[in-house]
Order: sequence, then C-alpha cells, then structure tokens
Amino acid sequence: MDRVREKISPNKCNSVQWLEVMGTAHRLGLKTSATMMFGHIETREERIEHLLKLRELQDETGGFTAFIPWTFQPGGTALAGESLGAVEYLRTLAVSRLVLDNLAHLQVSWVTQGGKVAQVALKFGADDFGSTMLEENVVAATGVGFRLPQEEIEGLIRGAGYEPRVRDHRYKLM
Repeated sequence: MDRVREKISPNKCNSVQWLEVMGTAHRLGLKTSATMMFGHIETREERIEHLLKLRELQDETGGFTAFIPWTFQPGGTALAGESLGAVEYLRTLAVSRLVLDNLAHLQVSWVTQGGKVAQVALKFGADDFGSTMLEENVVAATGVGFRLPQEEIEGLIRGAGYEPRVRDHRYKLM
C-alpha cells in the first residue's frame, strides 16, 4: 500500500499515519468516508490490503460512513496508463462490498464511470448513488466529464429497481 502512495503522492502521509488520523477523528466522534483510487500502478493484492486496513479500522472505531472506490483517470496526469473498464470497476466494487461488510454504505462513482455503469453498480453491492455536484475538480482535471442532473440520477436509480432518497452526510434520510 505504501509503495503506491510513495510513487503517486510522495508528499502525503503514509498509510499508517492516515489510519491514525482517521482513528483519532472517529474516537473524537467525527464520521468520515474512505475512498480508494485504483487502476494505475497498484496490484490487486495491494487493493485487498487497502480494503483490509479499512475493515480493521472500521471494526475498531465504526467511524466510516461509506466507502467510495473510483478508477484512475490517466488524462491530464503525470502517471501513464489506461483507464480500467467497467468490468474491472464492478469487480472491485463487488469485492469491496464483501470485504467491507462492516461498512453500511458503498457509493458508486458515476463521476468516473458514467450513469449507466453506476446504475449497474447498484446490483454489485453499492447502495448509494452519491449526489449531484456543484463543483468537482479532481476527476474533471483528467478530462472526464460525466455530469448528471438530479432528475437523471433519480431515473437511473428507479431504473435499477430502487427508490431514490435524499440523505444528509451522516446518512440520515430526509
């Protein structure tokens, strides 16, 4: 896990430090989400290691509200490579749901995958479509331009056989 962090974000904290910060936040009563950007230089084993570390901290603190896996988007970055396809995204999402059975919510990444793949992801273990966005800069900087208005998000959720609901950041239904 730290092999990847050192290569793609050498000026950021290592995984032990990040987990300590999250653990401290959780023990202080703060809820957080966890993400995993994947599909660049990491191995599948490193993805699993990432998930197991999150699972361990969640067992300890119960502080994560959701997990959001999203795929590396190579455009506009110094990292080379190809984007992962929908199959690998859905496979990783499904494995995440199995490993992270102690996290209540798994969010799709329509920002990187688009609406139709995100809709299918609801059948691969995800239960949260995320939200409409006023501004998103990280993925947009790579040239990926998926944008979905609220009506389309609601239609995709209904089309998958679910009822869209509005929630707050702590997953309290409105």
